[in-house]
Amino acid sequence: MKLVEMAEAYLRQASFRLRYAGDALRAGNHPYALRLSQECVELSLKAALRLVGIEYPKVHDVSGVLMDHADRFPDWFRERLEFMAETSATLAAKREIAFYGGEEALLTPEEAISKGEAERALETAGEIHNLCMRLLSEIKNKG
Repeated sequence: MKLVEMAEAYLRQASFRLRYAGDALRAGNHPYALRLSQECVELSLKAALRLVGIEYPKVHDVSGVLMDHADRFPDWFRERLEFMAETSATLAAKREIAFYGGEEALLTPEEAISKGEAERALETAGEIHNLCMRLLSEIKNKG
């Protein structure tokens, strides 16, 4: 049961990130919206891995572990794994840029992350969070 409690905590934290990412987007802080969206995805996917008993590496992108253990997830979740893995990898790669900007090109975070990127990040983070919440609900209802 402790795994479920941990997953619930991760998903609660992820939902706060999602909410604040929306606030940041509305305020025009696109880098912060992207960074919070990435954190939402990371926490949500780590919760999903916990729910099926997989210990994840302490890295920001868990896409490889997710794909390696696809067989542990229900079919409906597995159908979206590639999307979730690609999103995780993409947002993790942009995480540093959203924080520091493009240092080599002397770009500020605001110059490096566009509104469109932040909007897409928020949208995909919301979708992944919802999928992971559904997984949590199904596992709790079975137990």
